[in-house]
Amino acid sequence: MVFFNDLNFGKYRQMNSLLLAIILIPAVEIYLFIKIGAVIGAFKTVILIFFTAFVGIYYARAEGLNTLNHGLKKMVKNQMPAYELISGALIAIGAIFLILPGFATDFFGFLIIFPPTRKIIFKLFSNKNKKDDIKSKDFIEGEYKDLDE
Repeated sequence: MVFFNDLNFGKYRQMNSLLLAIILIPAVEIYLFIKIGAVIGAFKTVILIFFTAFVGIYYARAEGLNTLNHGLKKMVKNQMPAYELISGALIAIGAIFLILPGFATDFFGFLIIFPPTRKIIFKLFSNKNKKDDIKSKDFIEGEYKDLDE
């Protein structure tokens, strides 16, 4: 008999979120294809998808090289390029979103690649980690006696 305490529901919740995203993202994209295609036409919709992908990838490449340049400058100054590392990962995620065909993924891809948005995400990420570091440091006070003496 399996007790509820033995089950790891957090793992199943993450799997359900991933499954939901795998189903919802294409559904939203298909809906947007239909709506936008009805307004501007099917051929123009396909051209617009390719155009946003090419422009997005070009912009992602430029931002990636810019971030790499800033990171190298910080490393030369013996500083940790923390923002540049997170920024580079976010640019890669944004580029993947831009490669995927669709308007919603393109919107989020451009949003992630845009530098002010990356700064906001970095601040949220760094503030969360600072709070986690403080909470994770549990200290136990006590006395000890050296038994070898």
